[in-house]
Amino acid sequence: MAQVERESMDYDVVIVGGGPSGLSAAIRLKQLDPDLSVVLLEKGSEIGAHILSGAVLDPVGLDALIPDWKAKGAPLHTPVTSDAFYVLGEGGRMRIPNRVMPPLMNNHGNYIVSMGNVCRWLGQQAEELGVEIFTGMSCSELVWGEAPDGSPRLAGVVAGEFGKVADGTFDGAPGPNYEPGMEIRGKYVFLAEGVRGSLSQQVIAHYKLAEGREPQKYGLGMKELWTVEPGRVQAGQVLHTMGWPLDKSAGGGGFLYALSDTEVYVGFVVHLNYRNPYLYPYGEFQRFKHHPLVAEILTGGKRTAYGARAINEGGWQSLPKLAFPGGALLGCAAGMVNVPRIKGNHNAMLSGLHAAEVAQSAIAAGREGDVLEEYDTVVRTGAVGRDLRAVANVKPLWSRYGLMASLGVGGFDMWTQTLLNRSVLGAIRHGKTDAESTEPAARHKPIAYPKPDGRLSFDRLTNVAFSGTNHDEGQPAHLKLKDPSIPIARNLPLYAEPAQRYCPAGVYEVVEEPTGPRFQINFQNCVHCKTCDIKDPSQNIVWTVPQGGDGPNYPNM
Repeated sequence: MAQVERESMDYDVVIVGGGPSGLSAAIRLKQLDPDLSVVLLEKGSEIGAHILSGAVLDPVGLDALIPDWKAKGAPLHTPVTSDAFYVLGEGGRMRIPNRVMPPLMNNHGNYIVSMGNVCRWLGQQAEELGVEIFTGMSCSELVWGEAPDGSPRLAGVVAGEFGKVADGTFDGAPGPNYEPGMEIRGKYVFLAEGVRGSLSQQVIAHYKLAEGREPQKYGLGMKELWTVEPGRVQAGQVLHTMGWPLDKSAGGGGFLYALSDTEVYVGFVVHLNYRNPYLYPYGEFQRFKHHPLVAEILTGGKRTAYGARAINEGGWQSLPKLAFPGGALLGCAAGMVNVPRIKGNHNAMLSGLHAAEVAQSAIAAGREGDVLEEYDTVVRTGAVGRDLRAVANVKPLWSRYGLMASLGVGGFDMWTQTLLNRSVLGAIRHGKTDAESTEPAARHKPIAYPKPDGRLSFDRLTNVAFSGTNHDEGQPAHLKLKDPSIPIARNLPLYAEPAQRYCPAGVYEVVEEPTGPRFQINFQNCVHCKTCDIKDPSQNIVWTVPQGGDGPNYPNM
């Protein structure tokens, strides 16, 4: 497409993404200097529309950002009252005593929340401070400028491009109602897009921010909100499980959080380094709900919402350099999830707070567009770094040696971190990427999954309807194939085309036709989880943003 002429707007700080890290950065900037011009761009139809998280929230980040959050009505209403860990067999369970768990695994003082609603509240706080928030504004391109030393630096983003139509090319073409969007420029640009953000991936590659680090690892998290019968749960109840229905070739586990006496979050995480291409993560989630431990809670209840998202699992070893000329990576855009705790929101908020403090100081000193090295330092040496270092070996131990090694040796390593402030094991490497972990189908047998019963388990397309997902069908597919021939020519014969199974929304199909199989992309179903961008064994799928406002519209998730 020919070069597009766009208008531009200038701010002190541009923030891409309305999740906990981006909102925390926006709020902290205005707390420090009310005269700073701060804009936050969110691709969802509203703040919170694309937010999906467990979530048991450690309030340490909120305490630092807004100490009087209780008085201001933050939606943290359900403190954790009980905490149980189970290893599941097909019909049985073994509880792991809380007393043998390292202290960092204790959920005392944490809250069961809808992180979407927490972000909606944070958005209100930001706007009251004067932050400009624009929703339904996908950021589709990077805008480059010149750093103080004359080298290229990130100067902004293109936001609000609408009206492209599919024309058979990679990017599509301007349609009759095309709007080119605007260049939103800043002295500093914070990328807070969440896991595997499309612009973040470009910046990481451009500046080689991950060079010398271990490859990032991921999990696929799927979640449903249920209304259950009174007496099934108590508000504040937390359950975590490992083991069944996954076998030894795959890692992950389930969770159940009681938001109230009748509202329950139930979810399942599958580590995306699984080897068997026949594994169907969504099917594993639906099987999980039939375990007696879970079924006795859900039976008679009603599922009211569904969603899915990828989760950063690389932790300390995979954390890229966080600062680059003109900007910084915040929260899950960099990967700050504590895997055994299944928590990242607190670190995301702290990263936003730290980035804001460093940027405000730089702007006050007359700096613009340079590398905010102090931000990278404070994250690595402060609370975020300590949180991630303490659990650095749990994920690679699980990946290499299985669940029991992770529980035993990983637990021991967390205890030594707690008592000695160092690991006796050193830093264990992750090794392969999740895409490289996929083995040829010939080495594995297909897995038979039970048919959903419509009461506890549901088919994918039925569940996607409970995510509020919608995309304008006339736009180009935001899921791009580098080579359209690869799904059928390579992935199908070698890997039984796993895209049919790893996608939790039924986006990808292999359609049998008289002329042979055809690969079909139902991009309208996409819940923006990014799993395809991660797990495709040929790394042939590129996830990009659709036009603003499209995608899921999660309620209370």
